[in-house]
Amino acid sequence: MSVADAKRRFSELIERVGRGERFLVTRRGLPVLALVAAREAATEPPPKKRGLLAIMGALEGVEGVDEWYEDMQQIVADRKNQRPRADPFPVDA
Repeated sequence: MSVADAKRRFSELIERVGRGERFLVTRRGLPVLALVAAREAATEPPPKKRGLLAIMGALEGVEGVDEWYEDMQQIVADRKNQRPRADPFPVDA
């Protein structure tokens, strides 16, 4: 869910997180935070992996992660199909 959605629904999200749900909050399509109950955050050991794999593992079961991952796969595929951009700084031979 976007930061704007999280702001609008913050009270509701607090209630739902208190009942054990988890949420992924994104900014411009990228994950910026996960809302989890304090009891979970305090007991979870830090991830051993680094980078995107660590993020994906830490967010397992968080609402919206699957959709975010699918969106990222689509973006990568779309970029592979685009025409290469012209070099803005060509080197004269």
